[in-house]
Amino acid sequence: VFPFCIFCNFVLLFHFSILHLFQAWQDAGLFLSTTSNEACKLFDAALTQYVTWTNDQSLGGLEGTFSKIQAADPNFVMGNVIANGLVLIGTGTSVRLDKKLDDAIKTIVSLSHSQSLSEREKMHVSALELFARGQINQACDTWEEILESNPTDMLALKFAHDGYFYLGSQAQMRDSIARVYPYWTPDIPLSR
Repeated sequence: VFPFCIFCNFVLLFHFSILHLFQAWQDAGLFLSTTSNEACKLFDAALTQYVTWTNDQSLGGLEGTFSKIQAADPNFVMGNVIANGLVLIGTGTSVRLDKKLDDAIKTIVSLSHSQSLSEREKMHVSALELFARGQINQACDTWEEILESNPTDMLALKFAHDGYFYLGSQAQMRDSIARVYPYWTPDIPLSR
């Protein structure tokens, strides 16, 4: 148990300062369905801030980063997934209490049906929708499915980790990290 807790904290505390371009995400096998390099860079910046619990002040923190993603490509599904996923993970509101959030989730689902997305991206949308509906166990199962074929998908790993935290599922938190740990090499962003 102990080494995986160290790995988890190690991953969460590391700040990777180089922003990825579209090609870098593709090279990692984690396709992002947008033609905007700027949206990809900003997605990477948002993910890095989320994982490292930091705010990049040069981008206006997470809120500024999400605004910039919307400006770069308002139809970028994964940009919308991370932005609205963090609202949901924050537990300060819900789709039942916040019509704007409910509409945002519906828009993401609609966008996912109108675009040519990778299976991984579609599964992220599905997990987000499940989480929004209070089906946290099923959302975590979907993030785990993503990790089976994409073990270096940090967004799936972090969302699953946070979902397990809210469920009080310590063993699943540990086991999720343990399953992907062998795939994380020092050259992978956010690996240390």
